[in-house]
Amino acid sequence: MDQIVSFFQNHTFLYKLLIFLVIVAIGITATKLILIPIKKIILKTKIDHTVKTFTFSFVKIALYTIVSLIALTSVGIELNSIITAIGAATVAVSLALQNTLSNFVSGVILLAAKPFTAGDLIEFAGYEGYVESVRIFFTTLRTFDNKMVKIPNSKLTSDSVVNCSVGELRRVKNVFSVSYDDNINKVRSVILDVISKNDMIVSDPEPKVYVTKHLDSGVEITVFTWGNHDNYFAILFYMEEQVKNAFDKNGITIPYPHIVVKK
Repeated sequence: MDQIVSFFQNHTFLYKLLIFLVIVAIGITATKLILIPIKKIILKTKIDHTVKTFTFSFVKIALYTIVSLIALTSVGIELNSIITAIGAATVAVSLALQNTLSNFVSGVILLAAKPFTAGDLIEFAGYEGYVESVRIFFTTLRTFDNKMVKIPNSKLTSDSVVNCSVGELRRVKNVFSVSYDDNINKVRSVILDVISKNDMIVSDPEPKVYVTKHLDSGVEITVFTWGNHDNYFAILFYMEEQVKNAFDKNGITIPYPHIVVKK
């Protein structure tokens, strides 16, 4: 044992390195243990879930930073020197990490402005899904096919985000086309009859059936219905299938492009 102590005393660098590693190991272990009750406390608060995840991420980084500072000072590096070095490096790092800093600031903006919160259904940059969490640098989105998408916060604050979860109801839009020979009043009546048979479609706001465009081969019919957010796709696909069946049953023609070849 004395030989081991003597060895490290004669090799100062190795001695300091050992002390540094031991403190880091203890600090990491202690931090993980401390984070367990902190996470429980944060989750029990009544603040928004996105604020909870953001706060926990910030506390986690702060604790690991403290561990690093303690480890460095324990091997003889003065705190003032560390602060000076950090200050000098901040300028260079900030230039190199502009996007990272931008994401952090954008994360704070998202938490303050609250264009969406955890659990909201949003559309952004071709993605559509539910917000899982808003963290320090990125927001996590879960798509309908159960994929996880991490979007940098700076992109969410610099571009348009569609929040589909605002209000209790969501509008469903279906577009159909019918022949010029079909009676529009009959078409409207058939579609409204299909709507009336689905309890997921609410009567207020009232469903609407409009002629929206005259196509080369027929008339475009746009249908607006309303329902709960969870029933959006069920209503959408119900309308697509049942309107087609109703058109077939009532002799209403759905036109399609075709070419007539004369001999």
